[in-house]
Amino acid sequence: MKPVAIKSSNIPHPAMSYSQAVRVGNLIFVAGQTGFNFESGFISTDFETQARQAFDNLSAVLAAADSGLDKVAKTTIWLVDAANFDCLNKLYAEYFPTNPPARSTPIVALPKKEFQLSIEAIATVETELG
Repeated sequence: MKPVAIKSSNIPHPAMSYSQAVRVGNLIFVAGQTGFNFESGFISTDFETQARQAFDNLSAVLAAADSGLDKVAKTTIWLVDAANFDCLNKLYAEYFPTNPPARSTPIVALPKKEFQLSIEAIATVETELG
């Protein structure tokens, strides 16, 4: 199976040389989504606001790939400050209310100091490649 980049006018194109998501068979591999608001060009300094935007960005990329949050099997959430872990857990339960995906949450430094987290995911899709 050959990897196919997910392209849609409904998701922003990254400024760097990578794809927002790639499909291989019935799996979608989503690149790290940050709390950057692509419509306003704004990134909040508030962790919860930024995290909600990151989950919304993830959801938009998954929708462009004919998938959704309910199809996510695994996430890695790169978290900058461990003090935000409880808030992240609360939001994770909100965005994944049933059958939450497996998750890893390493504490890291991200390339842009404004970003407080980055969410990558592996999800399934039921439609055939066309």
